[in-house]
Amino acid sequence: MAKKVTLDQEECIGCQSCVEICPEVFGFADEAEKAFVIEGSDGDNPCAEEAAAACPVACIEVE
Repeated sequence: MAKKVTLDQEECIGCQSCVEICPEVFGFADEAEKAFVIEGSDGDNPCAEEAAAACPVACIEVE
């Protein structure tokens, strides 16, 4: 079963580290100054877990 990636936008501080590490899975909303999970992205991508581990506020979950 494919892994699901979630990002709590209320907790996101907009550092963009996830976008830099894994642009295939994460995007950045300039207006909201928050990251988001790209719809239809592959949660099995190894960089998704790397991005979750790098998040300074731990608002990304890969399950």
